[in-house]
Amino acid sequence: MKSTAVLLSLAASAAAFAPAPSNSRASVAVQETKADLQALAKDLNPVLGFYDPLNLAEASFWGTTNEETIGFLRHSEIKHGRIAMFAFVGYIVHANGIKFPWAMQMDGTPYPSETNPPALWDAISNDAKWQIFSLIAFLEFWSELSTPEHKHYMRGGKPGDFPDFVSGPNGIPHPVPFNYYDPFKLSKNKSAESKARGLKAEINNGRLAMIGILGFLTEQTTPGSVPLLSGIVKPYAGEVMAPFNENYLGMPFGL
Repeated sequence: MKSTAVLLSLAASAAAFAPAPSNSRASVAVQETKADLQALAKDLNPVLGFYDPLNLAEASFWGTTNEETIGFLRHSEIKHGRIAMFAFVGYIVHANGIKFPWAMQMDGTPYPSETNPPALWDAISNDAKWQIFSLIAFLEFWSELSTPEHKHYMRGGKPGDFPDFVSGPNGIPHPVPFNYYDPFKLSKNKSAESKARGLKAEINNGRLAMIGILGFLTEQTTPGSVPLLSGIVKPYAGEVMAPFNENYLGMPFGL
């Protein structure tokens, strides 16, 4: 499953956005405005400051308010930064030939020994890929729920928050009482200031991971395009945007 993070991170970078929480706030701000983002940006990156070349901070997507759009962009960056961090670490793990020692499939098929991460993804069966994407689809569905215990990030909820699986009347009956975000309740007793600092670090790490994983894939598909990685990553002649070996859409994946 960790292999899919390399593929998913490609979509992540397109949603990157610059707002961040401030030390002056007890928790993640909701219903933020452009003025809030301008005031908070330097707290995250004092060198770059507020940088919005596409003027997204004044946009209103799908007929929503500007504040709701900013909530969407905030959530997008946090979520895709997390995916990119998984992708970056997964890429390094696979490139070093680290894999589980047991069988990957019920028929005894082992995990591929390929050390070129995109080629390793190609070696996985489509049945396994459909299972991965089915889980991702469920997580996406669950993350978009808005309940009395969990407000949607565009309706006053916290960007980056994920609804619990097992708590509250709207949870899912489950034999293991662990939540997706904090299964061991390590952050339950942290102060709001500590959580805000952690989120700032997470956003910065996510941005760096998005740049890193795209650097890996760019050098693989266009050798020499990232000189620092020349000779470090292996070339790849396939299509990094093609999730399946078969073309289900009936059109070139490169379009």
